[in-house]
Amino acid sequence: MVPLAVIMNRDVKKISPDAKIRELAQLMRDKKIGSALVEQVDDYIGIVSETDLVRKGLAEGLNPDEATVRQVMSSPIITIDINRTVADANDLMAKRAIRHLPVTELGKIVGIISVRDLVICFKNKF
Repeated sequence: MVPLAVIMNRDVKKISPDAKIRELAQLMRDKKIGSALVEQVDDYIGIVSETDLVRKGLAEGLNPDEATVRQVMSSPIITIDINRTVADANDLMAKRAIRHLPVTELGKIVGIISVRDLVICFKNKF
């Protein structure tokens, strides 16, 4: 089975928990990403996805110029070890109903995979 290191994206995007959700939306648009890790003092304290932005922010009527990332982020972060397989990641993401999964190595986040990455992987039968 394919190791996660082969398909994960090592260019993890991050944002401050105090950033406004409009800034988050602009980051996602500009970088063409569906999630970002929330970083505070060199530590990741959460993850925020497009789903979080819509369901916890916009649908609740939060003002994008006043509401912060902290208000819409998900925490604690669900992760998977880099030594696990793509099938393991697929199972965990399905079980936890998440679309973005940070990958850790020795307890530190070193990358992220998305449902899109899994689709490409399974389609191409790595």
